[in-house]
Amino acid sequence: MTARPSSGPMMRANVFHRPNDIRLEEVPRPRAGLGEAVVRITLTTICGTDLHILRGEYPVKPGLVIGHEPVGVIEELGEGVTGYEIGDRVLTGAITPCGQCRACLSAQWAQCGHGEHAYEALGGWRFGNTINGAQAEYLLVPNAQTNLAKIPYELTDEQVVLLADIASTGFSGAESAKIKIGDAVLVFAQGSIGLCATAGAKLMGAGFIIGVESDPARMKMSRQMGANVVLDPEECDVEAEVKRLTSGGADVAIEALGLQVTFETALRSLRPGGTLSSLGVYSGKLAIPYDAFAAGIGDYKIVTTLCPGGKERMRRLMSLVQSGRFDPLPLITHRFSLGEILEAYELFGSRRDGVLKVAIRP
Repeated sequence: MTARPSSGPMMRANVFHRPNDIRLEEVPRPRAGLGEAVVRITLTTICGTDLHILRGEYPVKPGLVIGHEPVGVIEELGEGVTGYEIGDRVLTGAITPCGQCRACLSAQWAQCGHGEHAYEALGGWRFGNTINGAQAEYLLVPNAQTNLAKIPYELTDEQVVLLADIASTGFSGAESAKIKIGDAVLVFAQGSIGLCATAGAKLMGAGFIIGVESDPARMKMSRQMGANVVLDPEECDVEAEVKRLTSGGADVAIEALGLQVTFETALRSLRPGGTLSSLGVYSGKLAIPYDAFAAGIGDYKIVTTLCPGGKERMRRLMSLVQSGRFDPLPLITHRFSLGEILEAYELFGSRRDGVLKVAIRP
């Protein structure tokens, strides 16, 4: 949410003005209303979605405080929020469902119908009830009772910050595909969400995982996250090599880049009856060639997924880290202060120096 106007204290925040124009500036500190909480941010990140906003590929209104991956400490609790104390360490998901609408009560948390504020701030785009404002010193959390997940004392901020979005999204790609034990799974590509999809496929019991990536650092990390083989699309025919390695095609393909070419190659790499799980957010026209879709008679399934949110989702993800089943720390490759956020955007956007995710500490 955008900060509620206030004549009181100010804070530093990363504010969107127009495409390719973001500024770190002073804005009013948010105040908690009914059912809300204010969190003092202790760690956040930059997401690929933030780059889309910066580049003008997603329409947002000037004045939006960017960021949706927050870890922090409760600073203020609004009326009606119970079971929390000022000073509690909390993680909030990128998607902040209300917990009461039809979508929420049907367990479709990402499609919460109470996202009016996010809907307006994002210029008319509907991403469910999407939080924003995390690249700042303080964050207003709506529907706090549903969205504040207490952090176990033994987990650090860096161990949980990536659970807010990329881990939840990446894992959901594997979950939505309903991967079965022993399945052959293909994952395009191996950015941070694709890497989490690879880790999620391993957790779901995939028998053989193929990553697709051309960046050497990301290829190495793909193997660390669970890929058995990583194919370089610049050096081989991915479709032919997948079919050779799997004796006919993958059972599941997870598309985590959002391009026509990767979507289509993922579909062509499936065996008949396979599932294409799409995590990519497509900013242009997407077409499905009739032959890749077997003219509609190949029993293919195409599923799409938005990042699941809510405190129970965050609790479950933190339990995976707590038990040692998933380690997100290798994905954080660079660290910056909030005062260095423009430099962090430049590095992250240019994909220099093996960057995967950057941690931002106010």
